[in-house]
Order: sequence, then structure tokens, then C-alpha cells
Amino acid sequence: MTEMTHQDTLAQIKRGAHELLLEGDLKQRLASGRPLRVKAGFDPTAPDLHLGHTVLLNKMRQLQDLGHHALFLIGDFTGMIGDPSGKNTTRPPLSREQVLANAQSYRDQVFKVLDPDRTEIVFNSTWMDKFSAVDLIKLAATHTVAQMLERDDFGKRYKSNQPIAIHEFVYPLVQGYDSVALRADIELGGTDQKFNLLMGRELQKHFGQPAQCVLTMPLLEGLDGVNKMSKSLGNYVGITDAPQDMFGKLMSVSDELMWRYLELLSFESLATIAKWREEVTQGRNPRDIKVLLAQEIVARFHSKKAAEDALTEFEARFRQGVLPEDMPEITVTSTGGRIGIAQLLKQAGLVASTSEALRVIDQGGIKLDGEKVSDKSLQLKAGAVVVAQVGKRKFGRVNVN
Repeated sequence: MTEMTHQDTLAQIKRGAHELLLEGDLKQRLASGRPLRVKAGFDPTAPDLHLGHTVLLNKMRQLQDLGHHALFLIGDFTGMIGDPSGKNTTRPPLSREQVLANAQSYRDQVFKVLDPDRTEIVFNSTWMDKFSAVDLIKLAATHTVAQMLERDDFGKRYKSNQPIAIHEFVYPLVQGYDSVALRADIELGGTDQKFNLLMGRELQKHFGQPAQCVLTMPLLEGLDGVNKMSKSLGNYVGITDAPQDMFGKLMSVSDELMWRYLELLSFESLATIAKWREEVTQGRNPRDIKVLLAQEIVARFHSKKAAEDALTEFEARFRQGVLPEDMPEITVTSTGGRIGIAQLLKQAGLVASTSEALRVIDQGGIKLDGEKVSDKSLQLKAGAVVVAQVGKRKFGRVNVN
């Protein structure tokens, strides 16, 4: 390969990444010409994936397309420990039955992104179940308690007198040993996994292997553009969402967040995305680009026809102002014959809280009977019937009692 090809390959690998350690090591491995063993681990703690999870899967797919070998590690053993990353309390471990059920769901979903012909699905119970008590003690002896407390979440919990169970220290050791067992060349993980990923490097050195490179990926913001994508926050796009829901959710993201999603979720080339940016700068409607993103994602997880149908439905419903036929009828209760707009939206289930309602009003995302609401102190009288709209997807015909 030419030097330019090496640079192009490195640029593709680093696309959207937060940090690459160590770049020099990766360049040497790429120069060898052999397919690299690319590891990413997933604890099967939840049965369904959303687009936030696919940031790592997309990166694995990019590496597959560059000719490298993907090791999709399902942490069925570590899942029974419970990953303490980013937690200020001990995470409850899963039962073997829960782990296996969720693992099967993962297997069913990951090939919507990964190339099955170039993916090896591995379970860390394969080698960890063979570990004896002596083996585990020897593994634990490679690190000190002080080293473990260097990890941010452990350190914070220790300083605030919150309990840390001994088994939690085992988690990063086992995740690190997975890299030894798989002889990984590069490991991918979220920014919250950096300590665990570096543990893999240290243990590989301890066991006489070349230390893996580490590529951390950012945690994808949800539809609100603020918090990490999460089902519990309701700001997620599930990869099993219906095509129309998936399309509508993606069309609801801000123009600024759209570029972030393109960088981390799209398979379009960097050159194409740069061209789109320039076109928007020159006056092209960013909505056009958002449509391309939404169609790409829907087609990936459903089909090209589903993406086309979702666009047609979206245009009919939102661009032409047609209200959804299945819009729910909702009744809310006033106090003293009146109800504030934020309370109305919360009672109607169109927002999670009154604070969210006020925030969305500030963003211009609330309409009553097709008119944008800008007055956060707006009151509606008992007996009123209005069509309330939140963002581009949520509607309700609200009766005020």
C-alpha cells in the first residue's frame, strides 16, 4: 500500500472517534498488511439495541470493509458480574438465563450492521468458565487496589464512602483478559470504557503479547441533543422501531445534531458529508440532508422500500399538514377551571415533565391547533378542545375538564 492509502485508512478508522491509543502502534500494524483482530465487547444487559449502541458497530463495520476481522464479544460471563462503569452504585448482576436470552437478541440484531461473513461472535464464558480459583487469584495479583481506585467511578465512590464490592474489581480484569484470550490488535469502546480498554493493554503486556491499540468512541447524544441516547430518557431511536417511527424521530433532530449523526451513524464517505456541509453553507435546506440520513438508516434496518414509504408518509403527514388518523383523544384535568400549557402537555403524556414542556416551548416545538406556542404562561379554560403537537411526531386531541 502507498503512504496515501495508509493515511486514508487511518482517517477512516479515526472518523468520529474520541481518542486513538497509540496511533504509531496502529500505523505499524496496518503497514504489516495482515487483517487486524478488532474486538468490541457487549454485556447483554438489555435485549434491544438503539442507534447509540450502533456507533461501535458502525466502526466495526468500517474496519471490516477495510479488510479486518471483527470479534463481536458477548460478555455472558462479565454480564453476570455487572459492569460498574459510570455507576455510583453496584449494578445488580444478571442471572445466567437473562444473559443468554439477551445474548440471543443481540445475535439477531447485530447483523443488521455487521457483515456476517467477516464477523466472529465469541462468548467470554468460553475461557472464563475454565478459570480455576488459582487462575483468578493470579489475575487479581496483577493489579493493586490503588490502581483500581484510579478509575474515576471507583475513586468517587471510595471518597464518598459508597460501597464497592470486591467482585466489581474483577470486572475490568476479566474484560482486559478477554483481549489476551482473543489476541486483539485493537479494541473499541465508549469513552466511559477507557480504563477497561487500557487494562487489556496492560494484561497483554503481562502475558507477553503486543499491547492492543485502543479506539474510544463518543457516547451518542439522544434526540434531545443533550443527554446520552437512552431508552429510560425516551430520547432514543431503536433499531427495531417501525420504519415510520424511525424516520420521524430522525427528522426531528436539530440541524446541528444532524451532522453529528451523519459522522457517527452514516456510511456515507467523509468527502460526501463535507460536500453536503458546503451545500448547506451555500443555501441548501438542511432538511434535504436529514431526509437522506433518515432514509439511509431506515433502509439499513428495514429495507429501501420501507424507507421510501416512510418518506411518503412523513411528507403527507407533516409537510402537507395532514394530521395523523390515529391521533389519540386525551382528557386532562384543570384546577380552578384553568390549566397551564406545561401541565396540559405533561398530563396528556406528550412530554415527560413540565420542565421538558417549557424547554420545548423555548425551542419553538409546541403547537396548538397548528399555531406555534411561545407564551410559557399560557392558560387554557375548562371545556377547551385543542390539537396539541410536540415536535414533529407527537400529537393529541386534548379535552380540558
